[in-house]
Amino acid sequence: MFNLMKTAILMAAITALFMVIGQFLGGQTGMMIALAVAVGMNFYSYWFSDKMVLRMYNAQEVDAQSAPQFYHMVQELAERAQMPMPRVYLINEQAPNAFATGRNPENAAVAATTGILRVLNERELRGVMAHELAHVKNRDILISTISATMAGAISMLANFGMMLGGRDSEGRPVNPIVSILVMFLAPLAASVIQMAISRSREFEADRGGAEISGDPAALASALQKIQRVAQGVPLQATEQHPETAQMMIMNPLSGGGLRGLFSTHPATEERVERLLEMARSMGR
Repeated sequence: MFNLMKTAILMAAITALFMVIGQFLGGQTGMMIALAVAVGMNFYSYWFSDKMVLRMYNAQEVDAQSAPQFYHMVQELAERAQMPMPRVYLINEQAPNAFATGRNPENAAVAATTGILRVLNERELRGVMAHELAHVKNRDILISTISATMAGAISMLANFGMMLGGRDSEGRPVNPIVSILVMFLAPLAASVIQMAISRSREFEADRGGAEISGDPAALASALQKIQRVAQGVPLQATEQHPETAQMMIMNPLSGGGLRGLFSTHPATEERVERLLEMARSMGR
């Protein structure tokens, strides 16, 4: 519930930021143009994201004949979650990782690397795939698309402001120093909020996945293994398409310290701690 409330507050914050910056930098007309362009770009991405990202990773669809154990695991978890059966894919990559994609539960796909099947035991893999199904069930692709739309619109408004200068509500030029500060700080603030939304959704998917699998400790163990192994094994497709890193169960491009503000995923240690606390409350 806390993460759902946090997501709602952050979504409201990025919307409010867009309205304020739009009025300041582009006026009513500029604000509507930026929003229309951002909506158009992200609508296409939302509708076709599954096909695009699966192609980027050269993912191969599998079924009960080609990958029976893995396929039936996903099938059993989908039944536990009372969800439609997603399409199931494998990616021939040594780096351990997994992701979910698709615009809704009826048009969803889950994918895992061959590396994660090699590294994790059955309990841990169930935890990971339950996490991905939780993303689908929570419609996180839609949430991330909306936040990306607002952040993209704010960046466009900043570009408008760079070319035209800021205007007040009556169309008069504003202080150029203030205008320049807003042009640089607004996209930065939007990015920070967007990343915070993504981190909140990861916590929620951890919780939801643990409930689906009934084994929070297994997911905690999986996250620790993935982090340990992934440090020495780059995910090639993600390095070529860094914009897809936010989809992974663990971002192979993220860093700590100040960079954590711009990370799409929470710190693994915090995720593990929350899952183990959940396991203790369930008596596992």
